[in-house]
Amino acid sequence: MIRESLPQLEGELYITDGGMETTLIFHHGVDLPHFASFDLLKDEAGRQLLRDYYASYVDLARELEVGLLLDTPTWRANPDWGAKLGYSEEALEQVNREGVRLVDGLRTADGPPIVVSGCIGPRGDGYQASSRMTASEATRYHAPQAETLATSGADMVSALTMTYAEEPTGIVHAATAAGIPVSISFTVETDGRLPSGQSLRDAIEQVDAETDGSVAYFMINCAHPTHFADAIEAGEPWVDRIGGLRANASAKSHAELDESESLDDGDPAELGDLYAALRPRLPAVTVVGGCCGTDHRHVGAMCRSWSAAS
Repeated sequence: MIRESLPQLEGELYITDGGMETTLIFHHGVDLPHFASFDLLKDEAGRQLLRDYYASYVDLARELEVGLLLDTPTWRANPDWGAKLGYSEEALEQVNREGVRLVDGLRTADGPPIVVSGCIGPRGDGYQASSRMTASEATRYHAPQAETLATSGADMVSALTMTYAEEPTGIVHAATAAGIPVSISFTVETDGRLPSGQSLRDAIEQVDAETDGSVAYFMINCAHPTHFADAIEAGEPWVDRIGGLRANASAKSHAELDESESLDDGDPAELGDLYAALRPRLPAVTVVGGCCGTDHRHVGAMCRSWSAAS
């Protein structure tokens, strides 16, 4: 089983997707209330939009001859965000299962190797840490989604846009109890620190200490490389726990992006170069992809530049 030996941990490069929600909204004109792409899973028209979105990355991975890690469209599929869209607990369980089923259906005999990751997002906002839970509260809150994703056949779960250390600590405990490996991805601000104010180093070390190092790997997401480059201390043990990057296309702050009514998709080639510049300091990274404002063009540039920097 893939769960027992995640292939992206074996040293081969895997790409993942870019900014799903920004791509669907700005490039495809899709209405996503509350940035909730899981709502598209409710009917066949929405599911086909998601398949078409993922297909660009399947094609890219085949072209680049690399592996592909795909997160399910369930980042917002938790009780608080689900309630805003009128979803019951039973309906949320169903869309989480459908998300795994949809991504698993992209696997083909002649396609790239695909790792299906059940995506778990924060209870609150992925840009702010104004409302927090203890680790034990987070375990209870996220356990139903982690269990559903695990029993639906996901290979792993990914917790994205985490803004403080206690919530992902709880998610790790929930995933461990569900018997599924987990990666943790932190959002950082323009100063390289989490929205909570904690340093990236301290957050990674705290989660590792409180979970007996059971996180498969950590990631950095939802920030431009220029925001976190100075926070990476080459040669430090905690840096070797970072296995993936999902940067924003824009160098704007989260506050600026929140207020923007148009998409800042930056320069894919420049973003690729910035990834390549980080490679010597991030020897454990084997998963490269994007976050807000990025699409398959950016991920292609990232992958090519990363490979060339080896």
